[in-house]
Amino acid sequence: MTILLATNNAHKKRELAETFPDNTVLTPEDVGVAYEYDETGITFFENSYGKARGLWAFLHGETLPGVTASRVAPERQLANLTVIADDSGIVVPALGGPGVYSARYGRDAGVATDAERTLHLLSQLGGSTEREAYYVCCMVAVYGENRFAVVQEQWDGVVAEAPSDGKGGFGYDPVFFLAEFGCTAADISSEQKHAISHRGKAARAIARALNGIAPLDSSPKRA
Repeated sequence: MTILLATNNAHKKRELAETFPDNTVLTPEDVGVAYEYDETGITFFENSYGKARGLWAFLHGETLPGVTASRVAPERQLANLTVIADDSGIVVPALGGPGVYSARYGRDAGVATDAERTLHLLSQLGGSTEREAYYVCCMVAVYGENRFAVVQEQWDGVVAEAPSDGKGGFGYDPVFFLAEFGCTAADISSEQKHAISHRGKAARAIARALNGIAPLDSSPKRA
């Protein structure tokens, strides 16, 4: 199966490619498309569906609100590809977030990088003993006009008191402590992470859903 991701996030592409080594995982850049989606949703589903639906519609000649897209390479046959997007984030109940705003957390305070966002999270949590946290991944696959599959998965952990020196993962992984491993998500191998993470579980669930769907003509139907 060839999967077209509605993102150019190299970390997400790598994780999905490692989760599905027998499949081809492409990004818009890989197929000569410049694509951006303005994530204004207040739920993980709104953002993931918007990204996937927006790219699928563009490949079929329609530009939806919130989408900025153009072809930057010679046109190629892409209309029959399934488009997959996910929206993910970390939720710390004691903070009431950051949730869907995880990638933009602390922006008003000048925070710009993953490492800075992680430190901002720790500063907001302070010395609180309520450090439970969980990652959420909502993944949507659009495979036809008004045809899509959606799954949402969760990965439980706690927020460590300081970032680890682990080099794996990305985002908030250096402070996402896993009791069963005695270390953070940044310290385990990619294989271990994919087996238990929110994105790994969501990707396998989406694959099962798509495998149960009969092939169909994905051309949009107009009234």
